[in-house]
Amino acid sequence: MNHFTKGAEEAGNSVEIIDVCHADIHPCIGCVKCGYEGPCVQRDDVEQIRKKLLASDMVVFATPLYYYGMTAQLKTVVDRFCAYNSSLNSRHLKSALLTVAWNEDDWIFDVLKAHYKTLVRYINFPDCGMVLGLGCGTPAMTKRSGYPQEAYRLGRDL
Repeated sequence: MNHFTKGAEEAGNSVEIIDVCHADIHPCIGCVKCGYEGPCVQRDDVEQIRKKLLASDMVVFATPLYYYGMTAQLKTVVDRFCAYNSSLNSRHLKSALLTVAWNEDDWIFDVLKAHYKTLVRYINFPDCGMVLGLGCGTPAMTKRSGYPQEAYRLGRDL
């Protein structure tokens, strides 16, 4: 994410990172009291995230690959989109996916790519690209890969 941020900021964009791994986020309970346009009955950090997303021009889904998908924390945030689905849908936020995996098999990201592509298609987020870091299981492995340069270029070229 640091390389993407550097590229985006050098291109004149401002970037805010939302650390969902350490946020207080509860899973959607499917009560539909939000009426799909909020507010959600749960009182957690999702309301702050909602405000930030709706005020932004782009969302970047950054996640290590966990069992062929995004982390549980990021998936929980995505699941909670249902409480403000229409608002997100009408914003047409640009989107991108940044992800890394230890494994170097060419199929390793297939499930995550399909999930991301389906999500952004459904929610009307134009896809600006994906940076998929194969063989990036440690910081040293990532540094030796092409991932940092690709993430930087994606940020710079926005």
